[in-house]
Amino acid sequence: MKEINIAKIIVMKRKEKRITQDALADYIGVTKASVSKWETGQSYPDITILPKLATYFNITIDELLGYLPQLDKEEIGRIYHKLADDFGEKPFDEVMVKVDAIIEKYYSCFPLLIQMALLLLNHHMLATSEEKKKEVLEKIITLCRRVKAEGDDVWLAGQANSFEAMTQMVLGDSIEVLDLLEGTIKPVVGDEVTLAGAYQSIGELDKAKSVLQISMYQHVLSFISTGASYLMLEAADEETFSRGLERLLPVAESMKLIELNPNVMAQVYYTAANGLAMHGKYDRSLEMLKAYVRACKKLIYPFELHGDEFFDRIGEWFKELDLGSGPPRSEKVVKEGMLQAVTMNPVFTPLYNEVGYKNIISELNEFIGGN
Repeated sequence: MKEINIAKIIVMKRKEKRITQDALADYIGVTKASVSKWETGQSYPDITILPKLATYFNITIDELLGYLPQLDKEEIGRIYHKLADDFGEKPFDEVMVKVDAIIEKYYSCFPLLIQMALLLLNHHMLATSEEKKKEVLEKIITLCRRVKAEGDDVWLAGQANSFEAMTQMVLGDSIEVLDLLEGTIKPVVGDEVTLAGAYQSIGELDKAKSVLQISMYQHVLSFISTGASYLMLEAADEETFSRGLERLLPVAESMKLIELNPNVMAQVYYTAANGLAMHGKYDRSLEMLKAYVRACKKLIYPFELHGDEFFDRIGEWFKELDLGSGPPRSEKVVKEGMLQAVTMNPVFTPLYNEVGYKNIISELNEFIGGN
């Protein structure tokens, strides 16, 4: 969608210069009535007048026209995944030049800006220095704040607030995170059952089933992912951690998440391995690390989110997601992160000389280099 707003721009710029319609008409060489019609949208300036108008207001013709380049969801998805691949293959600074150019060109396309914020949030760790990393994080915050301040889409504003909070957390500003998010956790009031009931009442049974499947899928992923984060917080308390793991693992495995969403399942197994190692249960920790590797190896690129024999009505929904059904990071970045999570965590140091641990590292290295 491309919107022309020349009427608003002429009014705004004329008032900024504090000139009358008569004065503008005299400068351009037209009547006051012509200027009045331009400003009310009854007519447009002749194309030959545009350069003179733009020069007078010291703006470009695109800015005079109020030309707001917009991209559709598919175009934004293609740009995102191309840049994500570039981050995995090319120098960080080189890719950032492309990112900055795209942001500048589509600075009024808020759906694009929010995805660029997510892209940078997912790849800021690749920056070549701490100073550049901080610059990237500050850029994310700027993008998020623009979307919140200038956009009129409540959903995008909510995403922007969440991404800004994540970025502030990376920067270590917990107070700012609390300012952004405190009070946002409220009882869930889902519309899925009502929507499904409405579809059922008009005979759209397939749509009713799809709505409920999508809701179940999202709630299962949310429960498992949030549960893994909670167990990380409780890792120091062996009894609480053990009880939580006993509840979380059976649910995740019974829902076959290792096939549906191996990334989430890898988080669960990694969390389990981390906590068990902290408690000195190294044999079980190795078992969970082996399971972690199995989950990681399910992420064979090009990876696509998908359903299964139970979740058999969610495939089309994946295609409708802003970034499609593919992963938000490039293959190289994801795979390197898999290995670093195991080799750079000091809690696994007591396992370094274990044959099982060495086999795990060897298997991960082979997977990363062999695909």
